Amino acid sequence: MKAVGYYHSLPIQDPQALQDIELPEPVAGPRDLLVEVKAISVNPVDTKVRQNTQPDAGTAKVLGWDVAGVVKAVGSDVSLFQVGDKVFYAGSIARPGANSERHVVDERIVGHMPNSLSFADAAALPLTAITAWELLFERLGIAQGKTDLHQRLLIVGAAGGVGSILTQLARQLTGLKVIGSASRPETQAWVRELGADVIVDHRQPLSEALKQAGIDAVTHVASLTQTDQHLAQLVEALAPQGKLALIDDPKTLDIALLKRKSLSLHWEFMYTRSLFETPDMIEQHHLLNRVAELIDAGTLRTTVGEHFGTINASNLRRAHALLESGKSKGKIVLEGF
Repeated sequence: MKAVGYYHSLPIQDPQALQDIELPEPVAGPRDLLVEVKAISVNPVDTKVRQNTQPDAGTAKVLGWDVAGVVKAVGSDVSLFQVGDKVFYAGSIARPGANSERHVVDERIVGHMPNSLSFADAAALPLTAITAWELLFERLGIAQGKTDLHQRLLIVGAAGGVGSILTQLARQLTGLKVIGSASRPETQAWVRELGADVIVDHRQPLSEALKQAGIDAVTHVASLTQTDQHLAQLVEALAPQGKLALIDDPKTLDIALLKRKSLSLHWEFMYTRSLFETPDMIEQHHLLNRVAELIDAGTLRTTVGEHFGTINASNLRRAHALLESGKSKGKIVLEGF
């Protein structure tokens, strides 16, 4: 089958950084679905793995952890899906990625695709929706419902993939006042369109930018990018006993700064459940089904920023380059082989 992978960890400008390859057909295990991949999207994790993980000699590593497709076969113990079902999911970082014509995935982390979306629009959602949902409702402990509890959420990097869905979830499903950070006119407009109440520019010191916007403190922070650079300002901006959640990989993080205000720190990694096969792993199945319902009801919208065409090495190198530039908004999708 056709796939896109790499044999050596190389800068994305190198033509061999991602290559068109042929691989054997995958085989579904007892709880697996065999999925015909119709569309994918690209995430920062793809670039990080490519930059930092060298495959075994002579072996290609396949990336890709966002899929929309059709179930072609099911394992002997599968109970949640049938052949022909349209599905969307983010997969497991511990297994081969989905930049391939067919892919196998554990049914417990797969959702039924929204009926109202195309494959490309659906592929933009799983990884970021899971991350945003778990961060907001499980890590930060925000209650669902529109009751105003006088809580304020600052989303740092609100125009990115996770930020684009997190802004919507916070706006549509909670009583939070939502403050989104974005640095360019086009990304600020995007975040405003997604429902943020206030926009601030993270190129400024964030605590000062908030005060200029008439906000003296926030109760919760979702730091999605450059947490190490913003940490002191985030601590300054947070109210005593506030909560800070992050998803990025800071080289250093001085958590002693959090002590004086009794701030709590939460790390969100959406692969934890699948990586450790936790007892509640099936929650991601339920979560994705709920997201699909919200999409079909018109409560949430897809977060596609750009469609880069066919799934091939050339287009994926373009997608990686854009993500690495830090100038993307929403999600980059590719469709078909």
